[in-house]
Amino acid sequence: MVAITNLRSLGGYRNVHQQVVKDGLIYRSGQLNQLTPAQKQYLATTLGITRIIDMRSADERHQFPDVTWPQVQYQVLDVLAQVMNNDASLQSMVSSTGAVHERMIQLYEQLALDPTARQSYRRFIQLLLVPNQPLVFHCFAGKDRTGVGAALFLKIMAVSDEQIMADYLLTNQAREHANQQILATMASQLTPEQQRAVSQALLVDADYLSHYFEVIRAHYGTFSNYLQAGLELTTKECQQLRQLYLTR
Repeated sequence: MVAITNLRSLGGYRNVHQQVVKDGLIYRSGQLNQLTPAQKQYLATTLGITRIIDMRSADERHQFPDVTWPQVQYQVLDVLAQVMNNDASLQSMVSSTGAVHERMIQLYEQLALDPTARQSYRRFIQLLLVPNQPLVFHCFAGKDRTGVGAALFLKIMAVSDEQIMADYLLTNQAREHANQQILATMASQLTPEQQRAVSQALLVDADYLSHYFEVIRAHYGTFSNYLQAGLELTTKECQQLRQLYLTR
């Protein structure tokens, strides 16, 4: 296997009905702006990726454009496009220092409730309804916007909350080397307090995803109601998704 930071399949999880999410169809990752020829070939040929779903902002996409190839469809879902004060960038976290945890909690609340975020995640789920087209979806680090997308998909698949959280937290292990490189690059420009803030901002925390689902329960009552009223997904669409991605 060719290493790509934070790339992993969402397949292989066994749900509460003892069905298994099919492997080799949906992958999550960080941004794909620095792919080597070998990495590009791995995605295109070995994994057979036919679609890239980019959840980053216009600024992120302009500054760090994805590497693509002729046979791949590139689709944009700017999850936070219309969110006010949506700057969850590292530079923003540097200035907030001790408030990183609070800012991330606020971000996950926006990912659950903001109309543009909800529209983007509805479209994300609908894009998954195309059969037999392996895809990779990502944001910057593949941890927050991507983490929520992965959690939504796995929750619709009836994967347990414990497994969903375990997949979410895998990012800290998968990004360990990349995070160290970012910190080393920025170290000379930061105070010790700012370094701690950046270190924290580069990690996922169980509190964040837990808060996301708590916000959904508080505003919509149940996850099923959130899918219907919040994301405006139909029961038929969710059933089709399960038929496509679960073993019978």
